[in-house]
Amino acid sequence: MFNFKNKKVVITGGSRGIGFAILKEFYENNSEILTIGSNIQNLEKVKNEFPKIKINQLDLKNSNDLKEKIPKLIEELGGIDILVNNAGITKDNLTLRMKENEWRDVIEVNLNSVFILCQYAIKYMIKNRSGNIVNITSVVGHTGNAGQANYTASKAGIIAMTKSLAKEYAKKNIRLNCVSPGFIATDMTKDLKEQYQVELMKNIPINRLGNGKDIANAVMFLASDASSYITGETIHVNGGMYMA
Repeated sequence: MFNFKNKKVVITGGSRGIGFAILKEFYENNSEILTIGSNIQNLEKVKNEFPKIKINQLDLKNSNDLKEKIPKLIEELGGIDILVNNAGITKDNLTLRMKENEWRDVIEVNLNSVFILCQYAIKYMIKNRSGNIVNITSVVGHTGNAGQANYTASKAGIIAMTKSLAKEYAKKNIRLNCVSPGFIATDMTKDLKEQYQVELMKNIPINRLGNGKDIANAVMFLASDASSYITGETIHVNGGMYMA
């Protein structure tokens, strides 16, 4: 169903968790991949596992750095067919306790960097007269979540922005969609107390945590020609905990 051979793919945050699962799927489908992240050790580790990929360390909070380096990185890759904006951070706090830097840092990484990457990717995609962008959001961008005003705002912003860009560039044969994960099993969730996990399962009808491949499967579908009549949409992958 999916043909990604020689497709040039840029993935942010592809060295661990959901991003790693997405990178693995594209790699196994013979794509040419560049992954961007902030932790050079994690990037080098994934490079060792998948030696054909390109890696680059970038601070997604630094918009000037992004604007300077992203065009060069795309040129080095030989262009861009698919962009997956996956990288994100959390700095949780109750609103009255939230420091300004906790708000700004999350918005810079989770929303502003996505906008900048979309801008530069679309410039190249217009030249190619085709392109595909998949933005990773979150269930809490739809439901809200106590202690995460910054994170939920960033994820909801991605959804609205994706719809706007989808409308702007559909006639240029460029599609933009979102994947909205629910609660996904990662290294962090392994340490959750059993009692919390039991309570969590009560809100997930499928009665299990998601995994990286669940999200990667949705990304691959949206990035493929199998979804050629879909743009501006969000696929919810959450086991039923939120039904749009």
